[in-house]
Amino acid sequence: MKLITKNTHRRPIGVFDSGIGGLTVAKSLFEILPNENIIYLGDTARLPYGTKSKETVILYSIECLEFLLSKNVKMIVVACNTASSVAVPFLQKITKIPVIGVLIPGSRGAVKKTKNNKVGIIGTLGTVKSKAYSKEIHKINKDISVYSQPCSLFVQLAEDGWTDNKIAQLTAEEYLKGLKKNHIDTMILGCTHYPILKNTIKKVMGKDITLIDSGEETAIEVKKILIDEKLLNTQKAKGRHKFFVTDFPNNFQQISERFLGKKISNVKKVKLQ
Repeated sequence: MKLITKNTHRRPIGVFDSGIGGLTVAKSLFEILPNENIIYLGDTARLPYGTKSKETVILYSIECLEFLLSKNVKMIVVACNTASSVAVPFLQKITKIPVIGVLIPGSRGAVKKTKNNKVGIIGTLGTVKSKAYSKEIHKINKDISVYSQPCSLFVQLAEDGWTDNKIAQLTAEEYLKGLKKNHIDTMILGCTHYPILKNTIKKVMGKDITLIDSGEETAIEVKKILIDEKLLNTQKAKGRHKFFVTDFPNNFQQISERFLGKKISNVKKVKLQ
């Protein structure tokens, strides 16, 4: 996978998601790789990907890939769980630069952390139905018991900022009661919105639960790949961050600031070809 030419390491990392949730992955990248330049693309005009066919998700992912390649990126991170489960292997075949999704790093993190071999996965209905995380976990360790629960309302709670109130607590209790009964000790947050609800999920599941943030695990893996491929940006200055969307959803600025934990001003609307 060695690519490239002089000053390749200074080129940006490209990140794309079906919408805003992938900003939690971008936030992890900012923290773990503060010197890297990063370009984020949210395909907000066509979200969610989870309700689309496999063929459509692959097509949309190719268009996101082509946009980021036009920005001369050195690596691509697929922050969307749905696109990670169906499109990453295809994208890896059609480009020479490294392409990584959130699925495999999240699965590896859960296998590494579980002590009783009981892992829970929460995600959107599409992610849970695909059993993509279960399959990856069982590739690594077939003896792990995997329990899944769709938590679709968590997405809206995260976007509305209702993450630590009574409604969030009651919703989490209702969704997670089955996983508690299965005595899982590790849980994958299998949707990019869910890290916003970490505190509430931890309260409901108890202090002994280990939460796996796929975004954090992916950022750690990205750093490893960049080091292995000699693509790590060695500049001392902080990296520059640019944001693109395919449409401006309601309250985009407010929601994005909540997900990133900081204000962003340089958001541009683009049309994908």
